[in-house]
Amino acid sequence: MITIWGRANSVNVQKVLWLCEEISLCYNRIDAGLQFGHNTEPDYLAMNPMGKVPTLVDGEFVLWESNSILRYIAMQYGGPSALYPADPKARASIDRWLDWSLSTLQPAERPVFWGIIRTAEAERDIGKIAADVAKVAEVWKVLDTQLKGRDFVEGKSFTIADIVLGAFAKRWFGMPGIERARMPDLERWYASLATRPGFNKHVDVELS
Repeated sequence: MITIWGRANSVNVQKVLWLCEEISLCYNRIDAGLQFGHNTEPDYLAMNPMGKVPTLVDGEFVLWESNSILRYIAMQYGGPSALYPADPKARASIDRWLDWSLSTLQPAERPVFWGIIRTAEAERDIGKIAADVAKVAEVWKVLDTQLKGRDFVEGKSFTIADIVLGAFAKRWFGMPGIERARMPDLERWYASLATRPGFNKHVDVELS
């Protein structure tokens, strides 16, 4: 059985747990990070020198970086599957969105999340939050355009790209007190994720 180190309210841990649910993969999870600690201890840093979560342990194999963990689980335990197909073009198209989530989406989303969810209301900089919301909205418009005429990010099939982007979409749609521009295709896609047990169990939870 694999072990996943990481707290359940981490978006990067949630992505991994959601994938495990999709393929019915059993795992042991150990809380780590923020209030749970462990991630600054020597034993943890020996596994993951970045001191972040999640970290995957599969026998003697240790892996960090959440999107790499998703790829590994899909390849090692997902079997022949549309989640991460073997065809090079299909796989590269999925990888593009995983890279985009790290290079573009997460940096734009993070200031809004921290400004609202992890900052006391009395200490929030409303003007900065509004400016940051406008910036991340422009990023989400890219995905809204991509989803036009598509059931999922890469077409008819649900893939790990939907898991990665869906986890961040929960933050976008779940943060209170912000005005969101209408994005019909993004909203339709996000609503479809609510039918998936893994999303409901691991991602569609109170933001904290």
